[in-house]
Amino acid sequence: MTTLAIVGAGPGLGLAVARRFGREGFSVALIARNQEKLDDLADKLASDGVRASGFSADARDRSALRAALDQAAEELGPIEVLQYSPVPAREFMKPALETSPDDLLGPIEMSILGPVTAVQQVLPGMRELGRGTILFPNGASAVRPRGAVTGTSVAFAGESAYAHVLHDALKPENVHVAQLIIPLGIGGGEPDHEPAALANRLFTLHQERGQFRTFVRPLES
Repeated sequence: MTTLAIVGAGPGLGLAVARRFGREGFSVALIARNQEKLDDLADKLASDGVRASGFSADARDRSALRAALDQAAEELGPIEVLQYSPVPAREFMKPALETSPDDLLGPIEMSILGPVTAVQQVLPGMRELGRGTILFPNGASAVRPRGAVTGTSVAFAGESAYAHVLHDALKPENVHVAQLIIPLGIGGGEPDHEPAALANRLFTLHQERGQFRTFVRPLES
């Protein structure tokens, strides 16, 4: 049995993705800052028949993130699928003219250094398996920057660039990297943006192993 690791696991998209992959036989490693909330998610998954455990780590703390991923692989089995999707902090979302260099440190730690750390930690195990999938769900600001959320726009652009070059570099090794752009946010009332629907899309990206970037729906012009 192999493992899905979700960095930034929560009760919305994270739980839905965990259930979707769990139905396919994956164990699930839930990684976020709050151990109590992770344990609650793991209990909900257990009631659905999914083997899951929570591992506390802040995505901005590279040592803690590496340790959580190592512990997850040791306890649950090798990590075949990594989803990197922590929710940006509110302070990352300042207008462009109010954003200082220091204001960009947090977004860069979370959305650029965090993904690089996580990928480097799980990649040796994927290579040993001979397969793997790395999933990046992102909002529209990852491909269309918005001045009202400057920190997130800048950092997501860096995350997108990293993920894209990673897609090309790892394709020959049977490790698929995919980005799903979610223009209207998660759970906003549109059926294709509800967590269960997005979880199905992410599982399809894992299964079909096609192009790098997919849009839930086209961006409005």
